Amino acid sequence: MSVEKIDTLIVGAGQAGLAMSEHLSKLGIPHILLERDRIAERWRTGRWDSLVANGPAWHDRFPGMKFSDAHEDDFVPKDKVADYFVAYAKQIAAPVRSGVEVREVRRIAGRQGFRVETSDGVIEANNVVAATGPFQKPVIPPLVPQNSAILQIHSSAYRNPGQLPKGAVLVVGAGSSGVQIAEELLRAGKQVYLSVGPHDRPPRAYRGRDFCWWLGVLGKWDAAAPAPGTEHVTISVSGANGGKTIDFRSLGREGMILVGRTENCVDGVVTFADDLVENLNLGDANYISLLNEADAYIERNGMNLPQEPEARRVQPDPECVRNPVRELDLTKAGVSTIIWATGFAADYSWLKVDACDDKGKPRHHRGVSAEPGIYFLGLPWQSRRGSSFIWGVWHDAKHLADHIATQKKYLEYHHAADREGVGA
Repeated sequence: MSVEKIDTLIVGAGQAGLAMSEHLSKLGIPHILLERDRIAERWRTGRWDSLVANGPAWHDRFPGMKFSDAHEDDFVPKDKVADYFVAYAKQIAAPVRSGVEVREVRRIAGRQGFRVETSDGVIEANNVVAATGPFQKPVIPPLVPQNSAILQIHSSAYRNPGQLPKGAVLVVGAGSSGVQIAEELLRAGKQVYLSVGPHDRPPRAYRGRDFCWWLGVLGKWDAAAPAPGTEHVTISVSGANGGKTIDFRSLGREGMILVGRTENCVDGVVTFADDLVENLNLGDANYISLLNEADAYIERNGMNLPQEPEARRVQPDPECVRNPVRELDLTKAGVSTIIWATGFAADYSWLKVDACDDKGKPRHHRGVSAEPGIYFLGLPWQSRRGSSFIWGVWHDAKHLADHIATQKKYLEYHHAADREGVGA
């Protein structure tokens, strides 16, 4: 059986893979994309039904195409985001092969390239780009026994309130996913406990501009690395219901019970850290800091943007903040479901090369792996704060494509010189 050969093989046809394809095509580098499902599948089936993009349509897109049926300031529903990527793939004629799973990648001994085992046969590639993104393996901390009577699901398995059994819900994690799910359940009439850890809480918009715009003009998207001690701090922001600033105290006053970081569970009793007030205060400080920077930017540049004094008004502490719950007997509280909005881990087990550390995390510089010929794309903080966002991954892909093109030129020189006997 003949083995197919290609210069560059891209694993994954989501936003990262398509961005990579566009830049490789512009450079004339032959490539294919292998996608085990459909283009942008996780936008369709990997999240809850009401999910919308966290940034407005003018921001969360590639430079080469706008959303055709959305206002620039709309927060686009997830299925329309998936449709956008399907249309983009067609626009750039991306060579996508759907329904093909990559099972193993190994370096070919004694010569350039990698042997790629797929569900559709063997392919040899000079370069392999892992464009599978950061959301690969849902993480559920082993705190509550899985054999308990309580339904435990990861946020990636949640779809809508009707999916859950009757009873109260404990949502663990107050980043964008956790707080949006918790609020949806509250609106559906559920008693909701929300476990709030350290977080950043930017304004959804301030003085007539979305927070994505503010992070851009203030240079925050270009931060090269998270500030010390903030590596695992989540961002609590939402585009749901037209977009609004998340206010935990308001949610508490509406009936949501806020608790601190989830620590343990013994005999059906969950314990929470005594850090709820601290976490809320730190989130507030982050919020006020951005408002201050925005005000200074407006004054410095003489911009005519409306004042917004209401943005600085702090809601009174609800009872759950004044007297935080430290222990929760799940049975007595009627909790029937725990939703773990606790993030994801990477899974590069199919990469049988020396590209990851002993914890399975990629070893790379701006996506260029420690293993020559292997590249990573779509990682959080790959080159900057904005790397895992739609527009950010597009810019990172350009860097990787340029690197591949440069290496290709070096090898072309070598082969030409070898044929002519130069340096022999």
